[in-house]
Order: sequence, then C-alpha cells, then structure tokens
Amino acid sequence: MTQTQSTPALETKVAGAPANGDLTGAFDEFMQAFEAFKDANDDRLTEIERRMAADVVTEEKVQRINTALDEYKRVVDDLALKAHRPGLEHGGGDAGRNAHAGEHKAAFQAYVRKGEAHNLTALEAKALSVGSDPDGGYLVPEETEAEIGRMLASASPIRAIAGVRQVSGSVYKKPFATSGAATGWVGETDARPETAAPTLAELQFPTMELYAMPAATQSLLDDAAVNIDQWIAEEVQTVFAEQEGAAFVNGDGVAKPRGFLDYPVVDDGSWSWGSLGTVATGVDGGLPASDAGDVLIDLVYALKSGYRQNAHWVMNRKTQAEIRKIKDADGNYLWQPAAQAGGAATLMTAPIAEAEEMPDIGSDALAVAFGDFRRGYLIVDRLGVRILRDPYSSKPYVLFYTTKRVGGGVQNFEAIKLLKFGVS
Repeated sequence: MTQTQSTPALETKVAGAPANGDLTGAFDEFMQAFEAFKDANDDRLTEIERRMAADVVTEEKVQRINTALDEYKRVVDDLALKAHRPGLEHGGGDAGRNAHAGEHKAAFQAYVRKGEAHNLTALEAKALSVGSDPDGGYLVPEETEAEIGRMLASASPIRAIAGVRQVSGSVYKKPFATSGAATGWVGETDARPETAAPTLAELQFPTMELYAMPAATQSLLDDAAVNIDQWIAEEVQTVFAEQEGAAFVNGDGVAKPRGFLDYPVVDDGSWSWGSLGTVATGVDGGLPASDAGDVLIDLVYALKSGYRQNAHWVMNRKTQAEIRKIKDADGNYLWQPAAQAGGAATLMTAPIAEAEEMPDIGSDALAVAFGDFRRGYLIVDRLGVRILRDPYSSKPYVLFYTTKRVGGGVQNFEAIKLLKFGVS
C-alpha cells in the first residue's frame, strides 16, 4: 500500500470502519494504517534532516493518519472487548450453595421485574447480611456482581493493571515497615543477638460509594427473553468504569478514591517515601527535539529492576500519538502496535494502558506514568453490589439505583515513576 493510496482511504473509511463489525478485518486495517503512518512520518523526519523543518503538507498528513490510527485502535479495542466478554456463569460448585444462589437469583428476578421484595428481604435476614437495609436496596446475585467486576476489569484501564483486594468492611488498613528489623551474618555456632523490632506505620484505604442509575421500560422487564442480570451489568459498566478511571488517576480522596497523581511529587534524585518520583524531559511542555527517546529510557531506569519486569506505561491517546513518532538511534520506532487484536500496544517492549484521564502534554504536566501498578496502586472493593428499584421518580421508566463501594490509593511509592514535561 503506497502513501498516495493510503491517506484518502484512511480518511474515508475510518469514520465507520469496519461497518460489518469484523474484528480480524478491523485489526488488518489498523496494521495498514500503522504502515501508512510510518511511511508518512519517515518523510517528515527526512524533510527535517534536510531542511531543518518539515513541509506543512507532510505535517498535516502525518497528523491525519495519526488521528485515523487512534480511531482504528479504538474500534479494534471495542470489538475485542465484545468478542471476549464472557456470559454469566450458571451451575457448578456445591449443591447447597447452588440452591441458595438459585433461590437468591429467583428472588432478585422477581424484585427487578415486578417489584416483589418480600423474598429478598427474607433471604437477607436469614443470611444475616451485614448492613442489610431495604431502604438502601438489595444485594445482587453473586454471579451478577462477578460479571460487573469482569466487565470493569476489561473497561477500566487502571483497574486492569492495578492490585485489587476485596474486603467486607468499610476501610482496608495495610501496615508497612518504615524501618526493617536489624539483620546480619552469623557463624553456625555463634550467638544470635536479638533483632530490633521494626517500626510500623499504616496505610488506610476507605471505600466510597459509587452509583449508577440505569432506566428500563416495563415492557423490557416483562420480556422473559431478556437476561436481566446481563442487562444490569452492561448498563452500569460504562458509568462505573468512567468514574473509577477518573478517580484512580486524579481523585482527591474526598468521597472518592485517591488517584496516584494526587500524591506529592518530587524529582527522583530527591525521592522519599510518601511521594512519587519524577523525571523531567528538560523541555517546558514538550520532548527534546533530538534523542527524545533518551528521556523515556531515563524514566524506565529510574524504576528499580524488580518493578520493571511487570511495568506498564500509562498515558492518554494524545500523548501516545506524539510518542508514536519517536525512533531510536537505529531508526526503529519505539512504539509498536499489538501483535494481535485485543492486545496492548507497547513502548520499548512494555505494554501501554490508555487512560484518557491522564493530562495532555503541557507545561510541567505529568502526562506519562511508568511502573508496576500491581504493586504500586491498590484498589479496594467492598463486597456487595446493591440495587434499589424506583418505579416512581421517572414514569413510565423504572430506575435502578445501583451502588458499589470502592477505594484506592498508592500502596508502594517506589513502584511508580512519572515523566514531567518541564525543565526540571
């Protein structure tokens, strides 16, 4: 595919491509778009080397293809998410537990479809549910809660790479040692001196209430062919994922999780526990004009080797579009597309998590994060998703006030580093 053929085709097809929803076709077109991007960007870099500036037409062409490439990536990601979405599980496990689960599911169906709550009330009273409160809604069946969790893990970029812990209380407390116990080498028959006790501190992760309010018509609820559990999971997934994504990145910890960008930051050379280390690009609001890849290498090696093995890049699409143009000293692009549909693009072999809540490149912006988020950032889910049926507030629609409690924050300040687009 030549450049002259690729650009018009990309611009005309990308708005709705691929119309047939074919994942394989969408991925093939995405790879063709990437090849067209590389050709156009190579021309731009050649013009810069020859004339110290790229032609305006070439710059615009690169930007158009870059934008189209992002759109193809979004289409591929959406199709891959739908293709790999599991259905709700049924059966299996202990017979007694299955009987209770079946009873709960039947009672929940009656409540959602017809507003009959007496069976759910009796079940929760019999189970001595913690915090059972009909005025605050009823617990959804376990398989529905599990489905919501699976969908969130697929749709929420930070949740997909962070550590996740489920708790039954409202606050998760995690102790950590601020000074390790005294240790040393001793001979086989030498006396073992008593070691000093470590000094402990505590991190707290309170869970906050997150809600969604999907609406349904009564005719939809009366339709026996509609899988109500699947419908609820799909309706709340997008809202929950958007709110979580924003909080895990920028949340201030007030009635929401605390995002990793809300913590104090300091130049990595002066790093101390309780803050996140930064590496500066050396250019206010941008990357260096030459050897831009060097600052990315500096960021990678600011992280200790134990955290680099499972590290991810975190940035938004606009930032990724700029970094996509960078080559190494041998002329190879540092950014590479996923090897297969549904996979993650990589930067210097580490996968990229696209979080649109990350800031754009700008003066002193912390637009790129790199680290082992599984060890660095903790998401705390309180068990139980609750639903309150409301047939009155928005007639003729039935509203379902759906809530879950989520917390989050940095648990290991060594495991995440930030790229600062500033002089120092």
